[in-house]
Amino acid sequence: MTVARRATYWVALAVLATPTVSAQELAPRAYVITPKDANAVTLSYSFYHGSVQFDGAAPITGASGTYNVEAFTYYHSISFFGRSANITGTLPYAIGTFQGTVQDQYMQIYRSGLADTAFRFSVNVMGGPAMNVKQYTKWKQKTLLGVSLKVVAPTGQYSPYKLVNWGGNRWAFKPEFGYSERWKNWLLDGYAGVWLYTENSQSYAPPSVAPQTLTPVGSLEGHLSYDVKPRFWFSLDGDYWFGGTASVNNIANPETRQASSKIGGSGSVPVGKHQSVKLSYANVAYIRFGGSYQQLSAAWQYSWIGKP
Repeated sequence: MTVARRATYWVALAVLATPTVSAQELAPRAYVITPKDANAVTLSYSFYHGSVQFDGAAPITGASGTYNVEAFTYYHSISFFGRSANITGTLPYAIGTFQGTVQDQYMQIYRSGLADTAFRFSVNVMGGPAMNVKQYTKWKQKTLLGVSLKVVAPTGQYSPYKLVNWGGNRWAFKPEFGYSERWKNWLLDGYAGVWLYTENSQSYAPPSVAPQTLTPVGSLEGHLSYDVKPRFWFSLDGDYWFGGTASVNNIANPETRQASSKIGGSGSVPVGKHQSVKLSYANVAYIRFGGSYQQLSAAWQYSWIGKP
């Protein structure tokens, strides 16, 4: 195997070896606003099972994985220069097993540990001023436009000498534009964003570690949901991701350019005044390169108005 061939092989592994824990989640109603000082604590469990598509970029066959992610999320709404805004933080923990045949040798890997922490700041720029509870109960949504910034910090479990890690060992930033419009009981959401990544200075590249970079990844996401009654809704979800060509030691592998699409459905059911339960399912509709996982998630949420 030539030096260049070996480098592009490790580029492919470096891209696909770390499962995506929170970067590509379908999120209906992400720009729907709440009154000031609204709080929510969410405990979620997500189960993933599927395969990994290398598209000829690496000599690996039969690659698959099964893993689950438990996450704690806290949400708080604020007034930002008179506009409705909110801050969200998520701490995930993941457990999983991955296997595949690498150059005719079967390999299986088990991993358990913290994944990267994610933070998101979102602010409404049209259609949703900051409101107290009394004002909010009289307000009727029409068209909302918002912007957000999601930041993923490299706090997850990571070793440059292991092929599979829960952490990415780099910062990731996602600026996004969001749209939401209501027609009586129907709600349409659309988002457009881009993931930007810093360098992973110590990526897996035997016999030593090496710097790895990833080009931006664009994302488009849409949701159509129906309200049965307040806090009781169902939605049809879909997205499309593209980009993310990787380089190791400044050697790029064009075959690592990602392209994928998922479709799924979600539903939220209230349980009393403060609690709700959410269920969701998503599956890959199209993939060129990357993880082709089915996802089944369940979440419990407790919400209240007032100080955290």
